[in-house]
Amino acid sequence: MGDAAKTKQDILEGKTALGIEFGSTRIKAVLVDETHEPVASGSYDWENSLIDHIWTYSIDEVWTGLKACYASLAEEVKERYGVPLTSVGALGISGMMHGYMPFDREGKLLVPFRTWRNNITGDASRELTQLFGYQIPQRWSIAHLYQAILNGEPHVKEVDYITTLAGYVHWKLTGQKVLGVGEASGMFPIDTEEKTFNRRMIRQFDERVEEKNFPWKLGEILPKVLTAGESAGTLTEEGARLLDESGTLQAGIPLCPPEGDAGTGMVATDSVARRTGNVSAGTSVFAMVVLEKELSRVHEELDLVTTPAGDLVAMVHCQNCTSDLNAWVNLFEEFARSFGIEADKNRLFSVLYNKALEGDADCGGLLTYNYFSGEHITGFTEGRPLLARQPDGRFSLANLMRANLFTALGSLKIGLDILLKEEHVQIDSMLGHGGLFKTKGVGQKIMAAAIDAPVSVMETAGEGGAWGIALLAAYRKNREENEDLDSYLKTKVFAGQSGSCLDPEPELVESFNLFIERYKKGLPIERAAVEHLA
Repeated sequence: MGDAAKTKQDILEGKTALGIEFGSTRIKAVLVDETHEPVASGSYDWENSLIDHIWTYSIDEVWTGLKACYASLAEEVKERYGVPLTSVGALGISGMMHGYMPFDREGKLLVPFRTWRNNITGDASRELTQLFGYQIPQRWSIAHLYQAILNGEPHVKEVDYITTLAGYVHWKLTGQKVLGVGEASGMFPIDTEEKTFNRRMIRQFDERVEEKNFPWKLGEILPKVLTAGESAGTLTEEGARLLDESGTLQAGIPLCPPEGDAGTGMVATDSVARRTGNVSAGTSVFAMVVLEKELSRVHEELDLVTTPAGDLVAMVHCQNCTSDLNAWVNLFEEFARSFGIEADKNRLFSVLYNKALEGDADCGGLLTYNYFSGEHITGFTEGRPLLARQPDGRFSLANLMRANLFTALGSLKIGLDILLKEEHVQIDSMLGHGGLFKTKGVGQKIMAAAIDAPVSVMETAGEGGAWGIALLAAYRKNREENEDLDSYLKTKVFAGQSGSCLDPEPELVESFNLFIERYKKGLPIERAAVEHLA
């Protein structure tokens, strides 16, 4: 973590930046010093809940978790450096991209937070995609709003403001109804020239719902869009108490625009320049590629979003990735404990992941689906985790783990094949980050096989989005005049950074292709499970 005395001085002089990210399973805070190195961290574990067929998180837990996360970071600062955390140089908030949080004039949340994980807006997605001539995924805020209109939900007429989780927390900390352009691009299409919401499409939406006579126009209830480096307000006294119950943290800290986990992932992997890409593989998995030009046509499997600087990005977003993998690892942990063996979790992951590399080329004939929730890439509103095999299949630990690692990237491969093989998008570098890559080499090898292209992992891959939003906060504080985000990252953050790059192994590429054909053919089995396994 660097020299403790120097770090202490950075903390006292406000040469730090704090990033806090609301992830799917964990709220994480990372404090970085003047060199952008993490010097302290804090976390709080949480989980979504399925309530009335809606994936959601409790708003009360948003604040409970934020306070606990910050408190654990502040405690680490005090223990490690011997000083209380009274201020930081800059602060940034990030969260799970997408979702729907509508508020009335009094700031009351009108319906429970509808997260990215919900596939309940199919009709809205189809109608808006046709209306705009632009892919509108089910996860996007505008799809949720329009679906609520189609469903005749009474709360719609009371809407005064809609935002995302990151936007909501930022609003309460600063009083500012703003959103970073990367996060905003998952609410509503962005005009990449103007770096704001597409005005033509806003007009089209207003015309579509005009007969409803709502007391609002769409442009009036959306956040203001900001690009990386712009001022997004300061921490208010009220916001400081929401963050730090002890009263130690002082108000007045500048904030960067709130961003989503897609944008922070791009920053954390130095993937904001054109022809660069990154893959984030955790509870969900998504790949981002910064485009040189627009795609030839609309693809329902591909989202168009932006970098935090506002450049166009093609995104393949899949609802499911490591949840089923984690469930299997937990099962093996329980098995070990039944024999009185306390197995280290990191070692369990390492052993089991590496075992996958010993499996048969065809995974022994095993077929798995990791669908904890629906998967729009393959047309599923709901999901059921599933393992199927023929009686003569080679049911071994190696094949089981191999099939589970392959299926974690199955939907992603289907989407990326469209981008790389149909649209012929060129990628100079693809960087991986997230939980799948924590076991050295294995996830990286599997990903390289899935996309048949080299995959790099930086030493900072495990830091993830909280570090990414801390970097955006540092950029807001330290950027020089006319210094763009890509230049800042390359010269001041990643210069001299080491990482590992793995080329695809032809045998593993062939093995993955065998699996994906079986995966596609077996989708009716998953469909039957959804229909008959209530």
